[in-house]
Amino acid sequence: MNKKFNLWAVAIIWLFHITALIGIGIGYEDWFISKTPLNLLISSVLLFWVYPINTSKKIIAFGIFWIGGMLVEWIGVHFGLLFGEYEYGANFGPKLDGVPFLIGVTWALLTFITASIASFLVSKKSMQIIIAAALMVLLDFFMEHSAPRFDFWSFEGAIVPLKNYITWFVVAIIFQGIVHLLKLKGDLTFSVNLYVAQLVFFVYFFAGF
Repeated sequence: MNKKFNLWAVAIIWLFHITALIGIGIGYEDWFISKTPLNLLISSVLLFWVYPINTSKKIIAFGIFWIGGMLVEWIGVHFGLLFGEYEYGANFGPKLDGVPFLIGVTWALLTFITASIASFLVSKKSMQIIIAAALMVLLDFFMEHSAPRFDFWSFEGAIVPLKNYITWFVVAIIFQGIVHLLKLKGDLTFSVNLYVAQLVFFVYFFAGF
């Protein structure tokens, strides 16, 4: 992949996230948050081009993560067995039987980019899987704080149960195991910047801004 194109992709990622932070900060929260599906779609397109998702194994893996993510969320929404009692709001895009199509994309996207980050941090395969899964749970932890405010999703009683994070970690471990089983690799610079941009966005609001 052309390095100049990679830099443009990174610039686009930060442009969207920083613009959203500024826009929300000056009073345009509803407008910017309603564009969350667009932001996720653009991030996904960049994932396919820059990561890239360009082999049959990667495409199959993306499909597995999307279907798996949608399935566990469907079970969660309808039965409350995995994450707790919760439901999705209006700002995560169109839904399939109560589950936004883009939540499956989010599971897939986070799996790929955290796998790349973890493979850079440590060399032992088992630790890569654990660290990548932990990175996914870490981002979810900060997302949970802002999710009700942004009408992404909300838990019954406004309390996120511990089993939400346990389930996230277990599913993430399974997905990361698939990444390593298929020996999938991707662009580190893109992965780090997309992960950090999302983390900065949600940590900003977690901190009370």
